[in-house]
Amino acid sequence: MSSQSSITLGILELDEGLTAENPGFSPREGSLLHPATFNRPVITEMVEGATAEVIIRGDASLEGACVAAAKRLIDRGADVIAADCGFFIRHQPAIAAAVNVPVVTSSLLLIPSLLRQLAPAKKLAVLTADARYCTEDLLGIDGAVVRERVVIGGIEGGNYVCNALARPFVRTELDQIEREVGDRITQLRAEHPNIAMVLFECTGFPVVANALRRKTRLPIYDITDLCKLTLATVSARA
Repeated sequence: MSSQSSITLGILELDEGLTAENPGFSPREGSLLHPATFNRPVITEMVEGATAEVIIRGDASLEGACVAAAKRLIDRGADVIAADCGFFIRHQPAIAAAVNVPVVTSSLLLIPSLLRQLAPAKKLAVLTADARYCTEDLLGIDGAVVRERVVIGGIEGGNYVCNALARPFVRTELDQIEREVGDRITQLRAEHPNIAMVLFECTGFPVVANALRRKTRLPIYDITDLCKLTLATVSARA
């Protein structure tokens, strides 16, 4: 049996149009793709055809490609499978059914449990890349009363999303991400003063989570928190 430190996180990656001429960027500290975020190995497999735009808008035809990439991760030794976009949650059931390791495609999976952490009068703010596509069916909750406790805000139209949709992918400066996400949180809190917690749907936001925790004085959860929790519960395969 492998040691605990050899437990491997497998990540389904977006198709960002990268080539040998445009090889992309090194993962930022604190990001989902940075091994130091988890102190464990991280491996990735690109989901063919899964551009950011397609995944955000949703495309059922990508299910097969998601499952195939997840199986490749398993073959390479992944003990937990995550995804580099919260909107992969649309394919969560199919991926989980196809593999025998925990699958956490999105921080949105946390919504029901986070609501139970809060007093009934308090609200959870979900910060997403594009609120137009963060639809009811992705939230995992039922009932009008519960739904009223979830406030969704997106940064669609901003520089970050514009860059993320570009092919090849364009990296946005950290201060720009922090400004766009922070401004949206401020707007949501002005509209809903009883917001008591924030959840980042977008996997690009964890790199500014600590800065925004300090500024907002609110608990902020993201995909790295869900991955850390899940990684802590499994044993490496033989």
